[in-house]
Amino acid sequence: MPAGHATISYLALGDSYTIGEGAAHADRWSVQLAALDRAQGGRLANPDIIAHTGWTTAELQAAIVASGNHRRDYGLVSLLIGVNNQYREQSIALYRAELRELLATAVAFAGGNGGRVVVLSIPDWGQTPFAHDRDRAQIGREIDEFNAVAQAECQRAGVAFVDITPLTRAAMGEAGQFTHDGLHYTGPQMAHWAARTLPVVQALLR
Repeated sequence: MPAGHATISYLALGDSYTIGEGAAHADRWSVQLAALDRAQGGRLANPDIIAHTGWTTAELQAAIVASGNHRRDYGLVSLLIGVNNQYREQSIALYRAELRELLATAVAFAGGNGGRVVVLSIPDWGQTPFAHDRDRAQIGREIDEFNAVAQAECQRAGVAFVDITPLTRAAMGEAGQFTHDGLHYTGPQMAHWAARTLPVVQALLR
């Protein structure tokens, strides 16, 4: 690219929802986000990803340390984490403390600029086919509690927060929105997440 038009580096942190468990690489919401940005004339590069199915906040933080990635120049860092904390019945207080640490880590990856970090809310897995024999309402209430903490901690850290949870609830009953395991989401559903996140990211990158 011409001088002044270099791509903007991007790091996506999270769990199975960040890697798009069961979906193609190109269907991952973070990859779709970058593609949408470029389609509108932006310069967001495809993301580096530190994420794995099943990770809690503590496991993500440990994996970041183990990764040896010490960059401090990412133009954008995204974070989507917490569903496994809720699934394993970990406390809200623990989630708050560990998320606070992860947010500091994310901001450090962005060169200390919280204005280059975006957090997505936790999807409501209680509205997935996988949860057909679970207490869907209870799961939803707990997800809301975790997301309230996430939103408050983002505000405290000066980090953008995007609420995608209603999109995941709207997917209930639509088979094409879920992968073969009935728990994770297909490209069309993650496209909604990317589209909702795009204007927030574009504002951050201006």
